[in-house]
Amino acid sequence: MKHLSERQHVVAQNIANGDTPGYKAREVTAPSFAGMVDAAGGPHVARPTVQISSAMKALGATQRTGGNVVLDENVTETKPDGNNVTLEEQVMKLGSIQADFTALTNLYRKQMQLLKTATGRGNG
Repeated sequence: MKHLSERQHVVAQNIANGDTPGYKAREVTAPSFAGMVDAAGGPHVARPTVQISSAMKALGATQRTGGNVVLDENVTETKPDGNNVTLEEQVMKLGSIQADFTALTNLYRKQMQLLKTATGRGNG
C-alpha cells in the first residue's frame, strides 16, 4: 500500500506539471522483494545486477540508478516544448492504482476476518 501511495503521489505530480515546458513524466519503480526482506531483518537476499556493456549503450540502454522515482520510459508522445505528460495515460494509471489499492484492502480485510474467526472473536 505504501508503494501505491507513493505511485499516486508521483502521478499527481505528473498531472500538476502537465503544462510545464520540459517536464518529463515520472514513475515509481516496483518494490524489490530482496529489499523488503532486508528491511524486515531477515536473511540477506542479493539482488541481481546488470552491467551495461558498450553494445547495450549503443542501443540506448542506460544503467539504472538508485531511488524509487525514475523517468517514465513508456510515454506515447512528447509535446513541442519537451513535456511528455499525457493526461489520458496519467488518468489510466490512477485508475489502475485505485483498483490495486481496493484489491489489497479487500485482501487485508478478509485476512483480519479469518484471524478473528480463528481466535474465536469473529461473528462467523
